[in-house]
Amino acid sequence: MKAEKRIVVTILMLMTVVVVVAQDGSRAFGEVSLAANNAGMYVLGGWALANMAAGAYGWAAFEGEKKYFSQMNLFWNIVNLSIAGFALYSNYSTDLLSLGDGEIMTKHLKTERLFLINSGLDVAYMGAGILMRHLGTGSERRGDLLKGYGNAVILQGGFLLVFDIVMYFIFRDIRPAVIELTSALQQGTLHSGIRIAF
Repeated sequence: MKAEKRIVVTILMLMTVVVVVAQDGSRAFGEVSLAANNAGMYVLGGWALANMAAGAYGWAAFEGEKKYFSQMNLFWNIVNLSIAGFALYSNYSTDLLSLGDGEIMTKHLKTERLFLINSGLDVAYMGAGILMRHLGTGSERRGDLLKGYGNAVILQGGFLLVFDIVMYFIFRDIRPAVIELTSALQQGTLHSGIRIAF
């Protein structure tokens, strides 16, 4: 009877260890995922602030195409700064302890997909900028505006394309660590060094 109790107690202890390791692993993964997202949002926010400052200066200092280029950079980066600020607020408000393993992974994969989708939109932005430049060459009245806005949209779309692709690959590279952890938990290899002698 004592041997049976020891087996039951040992099994319960092992189950507790596996659950704790899984929770710690998924929480650690969640922290890495949030840290990567935060770093990206700081880069986006820094880019936005620099462009807003340069845009405000250019809008006041220049005329013609350069004025409109600066104006669009300012407008565009108000949106970028808002996106970065909202994402940072959301990330810092996230309580990883209240999220389950699946929720943490779902949040990570959603963000990863968002960067991939956004990279497609960035190509569309650049195409729209090229179209504006083209339309500007044939317009006497709005030529400067269309060329200036077109150049700004090409610049911003190009930056965002590089940013979103880099962020997508960063998120994709983080992911395998959690998949390996899940696989190890399912196969029981995390506690393969524990030997029980009766």
